[in-house]
Amino acid sequence: MASRSSDPEQPELSFFAKNSSDEIESAREPLIGGKRSREDYSVTAAILPFFFPALGGLLYGYDIGATSGAQISIKSPTLSGITWYNLSSVELGLIVSGSLYGALIGSVLAFTVADYLGRRRELILSATMYLVGAIVTSIAPDFAIMVIGRFLYGIGIGLAMHAAPLYIAETSASQIRGRLISLKEFFIVLGMLLGYVVGSLEIGISGGWRYMYATSAPISVIMGIGMWWLPPSPRWLLLCAIQGKGRVQDARETAINCLCVLRGPAIGDSAPVLIDVILTEVSCACEEKETSITDVFRGKCLKALIIGAGLVLFQQITGQPSVLYYAAAILQSAGFSAASDATRVSILLGLLKLIMTGVAVVAVDKLGRRPLLLGGVSGIVISLFLLASYYTVLSSAPAVAVVALLLYVGCYQLSFGPIGWLMISEIFPLRLRGRGLSIAVLVNFAANALVTFAFSPLQSLLGAGMLFVLFGVIAILSLVFIFFVVPETKGLTLEEIEAKIL
Repeated sequence: MASRSSDPEQPELSFFAKNSSDEIESAREPLIGGKRSREDYSVTAAILPFFFPALGGLLYGYDIGATSGAQISIKSPTLSGITWYNLSSVELGLIVSGSLYGALIGSVLAFTVADYLGRRRELILSATMYLVGAIVTSIAPDFAIMVIGRFLYGIGIGLAMHAAPLYIAETSASQIRGRLISLKEFFIVLGMLLGYVVGSLEIGISGGWRYMYATSAPISVIMGIGMWWLPPSPRWLLLCAIQGKGRVQDARETAINCLCVLRGPAIGDSAPVLIDVILTEVSCACEEKETSITDVFRGKCLKALIIGAGLVLFQQITGQPSVLYYAAAILQSAGFSAASDATRVSILLGLLKLIMTGVAVVAVDKLGRRPLLLGGVSGIVISLFLLASYYTVLSSAPAVAVVALLLYVGCYQLSFGPIGWLMISEIFPLRLRGRGLSIAVLVNFAANALVTFAFSPLQSLLGAGMLFVLFGVIAILSLVFIFFVVPETKGLTLEEIEAKIL
């Protein structure tokens, strides 16, 4: 049995591979150069390498949900528990969107430090920023300190949303990779729902916003401890060795040990074969030339960047934040009593998002990425034009708006929600995967910020009806983009995606 090393990057086999009676699944996947290898894994062993990174997504979603209640609490003279509750719209906007701008900073940091730190240590750093941000925000004595806390928490979001899909993609078996990364989106929605519930429970407490933000602190501690015990990504270890940051043979042995930890006893004697295939591919890729920043915008990585950045851009500019802005008004117009309480409406929609994300998780590795994207985005197009018709000619039929709203939320969670994050974690070549994904994450948060900022001016200029028409046209363009540009990656190893699709 392996003993625990003082080096945190060395795996401890005994901690994760105790149960030899794990349920075992396996599949043979064709690999590069005509080789074939069993991607065996133990189901129980696969849980922790997914769960702890996915907590980074849960904490992101929790911030969205908790902030919806916190902004009500903090501006209330009776509930805020502070003397500086009389905030301007700009100040309140900085509190609400502070984590988003921090996430932009985190995405930029990921571009520069991610490949040096590795996916595991980046997630540990993310958990640390989550913890510090939550503590600073919850104990903030004034507005300025609170905004600093929100920015620090946001940096954790940016790092986590970069490293979590990378770590899961690089450590999971190809036949469950799509399911696990989509399940990370499930955790984001679960975090939102948790934030809504916590907000509704603590909204009546004096200074309740402090408790709402403080609740994320223990979760970040669990995430950090969990990532400390997990091994690094075998692919990242081999990439570092090939690029001259260690002995290749030593890295190969460590990578084999890490893979055994990550896949459990089911991996058996196939671990060295899998590692050798990855090592061959990494060696061939790194022989081309020394990596530079400009390589992200050339060759295979440029094509991957167009696919990934295009998906996350359309994910935001098809109006996802704006549609949810109208949710309470639409439900209220239809006579739903829950619409009088913003937190209850949020919980209702959160449950729908959770259910539909669960459907996507089950279907993604069976149906594939493209069918879910094409089908889901087609539903988004229909829902957006239904909303446009409600705000222009069908104002007397609120049921149309309710159906359109639910259709939009459900179709988004079947398509752009989980599949966008899944695709950007799969398509970049290994030697530039960290930098390429960081750019895609940056595009995601920048587009989110742009849509959030531009929503009110566009609403005033065009009106709600024409605004949804605009979003509908953009959604049609996204369908064309998906049909002609986005490839199918179901069942392929990351090496196969790089060699055969890009």
